[in-house]
Amino acid sequence: MKLVVALLLLLLQVSGSADGRCFCQVTGDLEDCACDVETIDGFNNDKLFPKLQTLLESDYFRFYKVNLNKPCPFWTVSSHCGLRDCAVKPCSPVSSSSPVSSETREALLNWSKHDDESERFCVVDDEQSPDSQYVDLLLNPERFTGYRGPEAWQIWNSIYEENCFNFIPLTLVLFVAARTFYSWLEGQCVEKRAFYRLISGLHSSINIHLSARYLLDDSWFQKKWGHNVSEFRQRFDSELTAGEGPKRLRNLYFLYLIELRALAKALPFFQQPSFRLYTGRPEEDQKHKELLLHILQLARSFPLHFDETSLFAGDEKEAAKLKEDVRLAFLNISRIMDCVGCFKCRLWGKLQTQGLGTSLKILFSERQIEALPASSDQRPSFQLSRQEIVSLLNAFGRISTSIRELKNFRALLAEDQ
Repeated sequence: MKLVVALLLLLLQVSGSADGRCFCQVTGDLEDCACDVETIDGFNNDKLFPKLQTLLESDYFRFYKVNLNKPCPFWTVSSHCGLRDCAVKPCSPVSSSSPVSSETREALLNWSKHDDESERFCVVDDEQSPDSQYVDLLLNPERFTGYRGPEAWQIWNSIYEENCFNFIPLTLVLFVAARTFYSWLEGQCVEKRAFYRLISGLHSSINIHLSARYLLDDSWFQKKWGHNVSEFRQRFDSELTAGEGPKRLRNLYFLYLIELRALAKALPFFQQPSFRLYTGRPEEDQKHKELLLHILQLARSFPLHFDETSLFAGDEKEAAKLKEDVRLAFLNISRIMDCVGCFKCRLWGKLQTQGLGTSLKILFSERQIEALPASSDQRPSFQLSRQEIVSLLNAFGRISTSIRELKNFRALLAEDQ
């Protein structure tokens, strides 16, 4: 099998085709993992993706409370994106004129009663703030908004730079010293490599979404969104990215494995009889809980999970410090999201950052999850708030969608010869 993959890889490289230049290295085994790209593609696209999309359309998962007016804590944001596609349509589910059911409107007012506080990997918006509002994610899909240029570049450069590991600036990675950077990265411990690859994978996923839902036609009578192959190539073609593009896509698969593993590990929490996907409609709530458990059990059945025991396995004190460094780094990154000038980009950036932070919280809380009490009378040793649950599943939904979109782009690039 590996010989066949190698021959196909060689043929793609020799052909010089656009799909070859984007996907020439996106095959075979993943670094630091016991898994391969092809296994993930088959599992995600054929088994998990359709079920997950159905779950995310339910009322519990479609509403996300967020404060889009928090000031940037690092620099002065001169102005917000004036493009109309940057705007977020506010949601008024508590209004009697809302299309949302009266039970769900009531549930939105009471959701905070079902939450608890615990150690966090992300800065959480004050849900009681008058600036915090519920957003219907289905009415505000993640797609290309036109937000780009120096301000957008500053955000990503800060995410790569402004963390405890002091990575080489993104400008050097992309244009000056890519080989030097990757040689340096390979010499780092698995935790630092994993941290960089998670951020790179998240960056790649967002770029795939923007390329897959691009504004293709903006006339007075219609707005047409669809796949922009040129935009995808600009971000992932090996020749156009100094060999960086395919590595970014491989990091997307690494991110998928991390978040998939977190879902599998969280199954006991969601299996608790006391846990409900509370929307005020008991029959619908039970139906969607069963679907959620089915998805989590499917995640657990994945045959080649990432082995999280490889992380923080050294000296106990050093491992504890490194774990805390990672947590603080993600807290810092979540604060950078308040510097994004495009409100829709800020919304999805905050949600996906919180979702990834929640995944790490789960992976770092194995003992607490294992110690969950059998009786609801006892205080649980591990807890997730509704915001964390919604961000966890929606963030993974974004990664799952990205993996599915790669199949579409492979086909489109092959046709575009």
